[in-house]
Amino acid sequence: MSPLPPEGTERWQVTLPSGPVEVSVAAQRPSAAWATLVLAHGAGAGLDHPFLVGFTDALLQSGIATLRFNFPYREAGRRMPGPPAHAIATWRAVLDHVRGEAPAGEPVWAAGKSYGGRMASMAEAERPLGIAGLVYLGYPLHPPGDPERERAAHLPRIAVPQLFVEGTHDPFVMPHEGLERAVAACHDARIAWIEGGGHSFEVKGQKRPAHEVGAGLAPLVTEFLRARVL
Repeated sequence: MSPLPPEGTERWQVTLPSGPVEVSVAAQRPSAAWATLVLAHGAGAGLDHPFLVGFTDALLQSGIATLRFNFPYREAGRRMPGPPAHAIATWRAVLDHVRGEAPAGEPVWAAGKSYGGRMASMAEAERPLGIAGLVYLGYPLHPPGDPERERAAHLPRIAVPQLFVEGTHDPFVMPHEGLERAVAACHDARIAWIEGGGHSFEVKGQKRPAHEVGAGLAPLVTEFLRARVL
């Protein structure tokens, strides 16, 4: 049985290769929004994770509308991600819906924590999503301890701006040279390093709630988006 969606969410239909399913979405819009950011969760969390909620709450204060959504595997109560094709289909369906509702001329950005961001990049590299750009919160370049297995071959095919927000102690991007090399090969991309941050941007010796950690990343993301608003 599928779990109940978090309070305040809606259900949107997504058509997967295996058939239609419904996923939960949670949207917020300030009174004078100048951009929309659509955010996907990481492999082990859902749309209601405090890190994601804190991040989007802070963006809201900067005038950015947000929408968080679940991937189908999470909606079904499973812990392990489904096939990449399912995540890509979900990204396309959600963004099609968001673009259809966004005011004319308002840029729509795609963002994701770890797995969610990587799936967005794969979708964009496969076929443009009609977005203004991509924001990765902890891009998982390779499995921890295995830097030879990079997941970056598709990134140079992405033409829209890309922001990689990465912790300097994140085992998914160590050594840093691999990510720096991958980003240098992209059309328009940069890295924002969070000193001492791990994969979830936790800093050793600093005990901060996940909501606060997520909120702390919002200013640099806001600055990146503002610099690219025409």
